[in-house]
Amino acid sequence: MPNFSTLLTKDNITAVAIGHFDGVHRGHKQLLKQLGEFGGLVVIDKNKANITPKLKRAEYSNYPCFLYDFESIKGLSGEEFIALLKRDFKNLKKIVVGFDFRFGRNRAWDKHDLKRIFDGEVVVVDEVCYDGMGVHSSAIRELIRQGNIEEANRLIGREYSIEGNVIKGQGIGAKELVATLNLDVKNYLLPKDGVYATRTRIGSYTYGSVTFIGNRLSTDGNFSVETHILDEVAPKVAKHVAVCFIKRLRDNKKFDTLEELKEQIKCDINGARACVGVCDLFGNETMRYFDGYGAGI
Repeated sequence: MPNFSTLLTKDNITAVAIGHFDGVHRGHKQLLKQLGEFGGLVVIDKNKANITPKLKRAEYSNYPCFLYDFESIKGLSGEEFIALLKRDFKNLKKIVVGFDFRFGRNRAWDKHDLKRIFDGEVVVVDEVCYDGMGVHSSAIRELIRQGNIEEANRLIGREYSIEGNVIKGQGIGAKELVATLNLDVKNYLLPKDGVYATRTRIGSYTYGSVTFIGNRLSTDGNFSVETHILDEVAPKVAKHVAVCFIKRLRDNKKFDTLEELKEQIKCDINGARACVGVCDLFGNETMRYFDGYGAGI
């Protein structure tokens, strides 16, 4: 696997995989295996990717991504699209696609047409299934919307994560409940409202955490995404964090008093502690974290 930091240019690329690549999941990884050292991703961008927005796909694939705006190319015939790729990638010798690949105006061209049009090597990767389920971005999105994070993670091949800038919260968490980092999350698909066992990445460190998503029913009623680090050794100041989801713990619900909410938070923290000390999906040792939420939790 090449190091993405080498930043290959289009002139260096000899093989491309074509698709949306939202999620860079287990199915996509089978396409990536065919690329070799001088490979890249041709990403057909509809501005709808919300599992791995924009160039996050390069980070997870470890290949350079070249975005092609769908609106700009949707009127091209199959022949015109391949001609465009050959102009852009002057040393292109291989194209890798999935089994259901379609391209060109009105999706009228398929993998058989691609083999006819392109004068280099064409590799078609069969559908990838995991635990009996086809691995597709649409299925993963639906699992995330349902809050079925564990199943979504299995299909992705890693813990689903979101990122956001830290913003000011309502201010009562640290005083009367527990301290949280409130996040402004853009472009990512948020899991179903509720409380989750998570890992929170701050800089180069990862901490065990518990995260709330939803309206703060017990206080001001406003929507929030906030995460509580399970140990006070975490940095007191953070500007940008990532949250990796492990397991959904419970639904969002309203409490009559802050004391009732505080007791529930203790239970949530214990539930999260039981989840964060496990190995990741690749069998690696647990990432460095400190096993040590706010008014919304």
